[in-house]
Amino acid sequence: MNGESIVLKARRQGLNWATTLVLVVLHVAAVAALFVFSWKALAIAVVFYYVCTGLGISMGYHRLHTHRSYKVPLWMEYFFALCGALTLEGGPIFWVATHRLHHQFSDQEGDPHSPRDGAFWAHMGWILWGEVNHNNTRVMSKYAPDLAKHRFYIWLNNYHWVPNVVLGAIVLAVWGWQVFLWAMCFRIVAGMHITWAVNSATHMFGRRRFETRDDSRNTWWVALLSFGEGWHNNHHAHPTSARHGLAWYEFDPSWLLVKALKAVGLAKSVHVATVESQVVVEQRAA
Repeated sequence: MNGESIVLKARRQGLNWATTLVLVVLHVAAVAALFVFSWKALAIAVVFYYVCTGLGISMGYHRLHTHRSYKVPLWMEYFFALCGALTLEGGPIFWVATHRLHHQFSDQEGDPHSPRDGAFWAHMGWILWGEVNHNNTRVMSKYAPDLAKHRFYIWLNNYHWVPNVVLGAIVLAVWGWQVFLWAMCFRIVAGMHITWAVNSATHMFGRRRFETRDDSRNTWWVALLSFGEGWHNNHHAHPTSARHGLAWYEFDPSWLLVKALKAVGLAKSVHVATVESQVVVEQRAA
């Protein structure tokens, strides 16, 4: 890409005060959760984390909505997107558009979050500085035209924060402040940092199985925390593969769920890569 770099442009535009304030409040609340610990609150937070980050980000926003590595009924596709919005990482059109740009310019000029621009920038600096595009559905739709065809995705992208407000109110009414701090605040902050670690850590630490044009690496500890997303070099070598953990020892819970959905007839046209660098499409038998 020509012209001013993304980082310099964002720095010139200044700090995103609204986004920064929200993140500061969430982090303070997440720390506060540590002082009101209970096993019940932790258990509920873990369940919410799997539903929102596991189903919403790994299964939904990433493998399904961005890369179309498998197909499911539209109701399930919408459900995964709704779960993704509950991470407070933005709506489906914003998330998908940003990730597609990352793959198009991975670790090159134009990559929204490359560690070559600094580890902090790749982790969260790209969110704190520059213009806010979370609700800029018209612009981001250029990079996710398939999602922009659906009124549901347009609505969810414009009002991605609404599901969190509703869920937060329900949690607060049913379980009180202790569970709210864990299941909402701590869970959201943890999910953000784990997702951001895929942008930062997996482009700096780990092993490279494939010689890709970027710095992507397989980082086992990120994979364990992100339902298999840390096998990032495998993913960059085969972006459309629903399977990220290609070796038997590369634990990939999201891939196991895709296999289960395929077994019961809900997942079709599943793209699968292998260690031998082959990609096939598994069609469900009619």
